[in-house]
Amino acid sequence: MSLTELSGASTPEPSTSADASPQPARRPSAFGALLLRLHFYAGVLVAPFLVTAALTGLAFTITPQLDQLLYGDKLTVAQVGERSLPLAEQVGAARNAHPEGSIASVQPGEGDQSTRVAFALPELGENQHTVYVDPYTAEVKGQLTTWFGSTPATTWLDDLHRHLHLGTVGEHYSELAASWLWVLALGGVILWWRRRSATRAAARHLLVPDLSAGKGVRRTRGWHATTGIWLTIGLLFLSATGLTWSRYAGANFSAGLDALDARTPVISTSLDGAPPAAGGGHHGSSGAEGTVESAAFDRVSAAARAAGLSGPVEIAPAAAPGSAWTVTQIDNTWPVAKDRVAVDPAGGQVTARSDFADWPVLAKLSGLGIQAHMGILFGPINQILLAALALGLLSVIVWGYRMWWQRRPTRADRRALAGAPPARGGVRGLPIWALLIGVPVIVAVGWALPLFGLTVLAFLVIDVIVGAVSRRRRSTAVPTSPAPAGR
Repeated sequence: MSLTELSGASTPEPSTSADASPQPARRPSAFGALLLRLHFYAGVLVAPFLVTAALTGLAFTITPQLDQLLYGDKLTVAQVGERSLPLAEQVGAARNAHPEGSIASVQPGEGDQSTRVAFALPELGENQHTVYVDPYTAEVKGQLTTWFGSTPATTWLDDLHRHLHLGTVGEHYSELAASWLWVLALGGVILWWRRRSATRAAARHLLVPDLSAGKGVRRTRGWHATTGIWLTIGLLFLSATGLTWSRYAGANFSAGLDALDARTPVISTSLDGAPPAAGGGHHGSSGAEGTVESAAFDRVSAAARAAGLSGPVEIAPAAAPGSAWTVTQIDNTWPVAKDRVAVDPAGGQVTARSDFADWPVLAKLSGLGIQAHMGILFGPINQILLAALALGLLSVIVWGYRMWWQRRPTRADRRALAGAPPARGGVRGLPIWALLIGVPVIVAVGWALPLFGLTVLAFLVIDVIVGAVSRRRRSTAVPTSPAPAGR
C-alpha cells in the first residue's frame, strides 16, 4: 500500500460506528509520527513514478496476446504437419532468405510454432534479424528485428516500462519506484495496524473495508488501506524482482550473487583443442565461427534430445572456433525446463551438462522471480495477477491523493487545496536505542539501494532546512513586551 494515512492528521478521528463509542484523541508515538511523515512525503513524491510503472507494466502484461495479434502469421503455422523437416533444410531456407550475418541461434518449431533462425549483424548491436520458417514445409513466413527473441512490440513495451525510452536516464525512474515501493507497502501495513489497535471497529475491517464509515475520509481510508493489505505481498514481490535488474541496486545484487557463488552456472564449451567442425554443406551458413555446416544442427539437436532435453530448445553455434555448441531448454512456464548441454557439432557427442536442479538456490529464485515479474511463469494466470496488482496499486494511489484532498481545511479563513502534512519532530522524540539501531540500518539499506539512500538523505536535508526556516519565522513573528517603566 502506498499512501496509507496520506493526510496531515496525526491523531485518529473519533469512531462513528454504531457499535463503537467515540475514542479520545491519542497523540502518536515518536516512531508513529516519524513513519507517518515519511510515508506521507514518500507517497506524494514517489506516487507519480509508481503510477508510471503500474501503467506501463499493465500494458506489458498483454504482450503474448499482442504478439499473436500483430505477428501471428510469422510466429505460428496455419497447418501442423505430421513430421518436421530436417533442421538443415529449415536453416538453409532461412539462410537463402537472409544471406547476410552469422547465425546466432535456432529455435526448432514445435506444434504450431514456427522455427526461428536468428542472425547477428554488427550494425544491429544487441538486436538480431529473426527469420521465421514453417518447420513442415521450410517456407519462410517472414522476418522481424528482435531483441533477445522478443518481437518489436514486446521490445518497445519492455523498454517503455524499464526506461521510458530515455535510455540510461530513464532507468532512474523505475529503480526509484522499485526502491520505495517496499517501504511504502510495509509502512502502510504498520500504520494501518497501529490504527487497527486503536479501535475495535478498525480491527474488524483489517481485510474488509468499513462500508459504514459514510462518505468522508474514513471511508476512503478504509478502501485504501484494506486494498493495500491485500496487495502487500504482490507489491513486495514486484519491488524485489524489479530491483534485481535495476542499474545501481541490481549491480549490488549481482555483486552479492558473485560473493555467495550463487550465479547461474556457466557451461563449459571446451573441446580440449579439437578442430572446429568442417564446413561445406550445400546449405552452408556463416556462423559465429565462420562457415557452419547446416547438417550440424540436426546432429546437435539429436544429441540433445538423446540426452533428455525435451520441449522447446534453443541451439546456439559456438562463439569461438574449436568450441562446442550449446542447447538450452527455454520453457519458462511452470514447471520450468532450463537444462543445458554442450555438444561437439562434428561428432554429436555431449561434452558438458548443466541442469536447473543443480543451480544455486538464489540463482533459481532470481530466474523464477524474473519470469513471474514478466508474466510468463504461470501463463495467463500470471498475466491476470500482474494486471490485478497494477490496477490495485493505481486505485490505492488515487484513494491516497483523495484522502489528502478530503482533509483540506474548508473554513473560509483557512481554505487550502490539500491537507496539511504530518507534524515534524518525530526524530527528536525517538529513544537513543532506536537511533543507535535505526541509523546503521538506514545507512546499510541506502548503500544497497543507492537511489533510496540518496532520496532519504535529500528528504532529511530539505526537512531540516524547512524546519529551521519555519522556526526562524515564528521567532521573528512573536512580539516582544516593552520593559516596565523605571527599569
